[in-house]
Amino acid sequence: MTTDNLYFEAQELEQKLQNACLDTRLALQPSFSKIVDRMRQQGMHVPSRMRRLDAALCEDAMEARFDNLPI
Repeated sequence: MTTDNLYFEAQELEQKLQNACLDTRLALQPSFSKIVDRMRQQGMHVPSRMRRLDAALCEDAMEARFDNLPI
């Protein structure tokens, strides 16, 4: 995948995630994280807004895992 394609795909997912419900965010998190990782591996500049979004999505995913743990 070319760098332009990666950036375009990341932007598309970013738009889908805007104002999305938690279920949608959790469903799209793995895809977005993979794209951001690929961008980093290819030496691309990852915009700070995408890094922040990726961190927030990962945090949402971790919280969702722990919501089901018995106390």
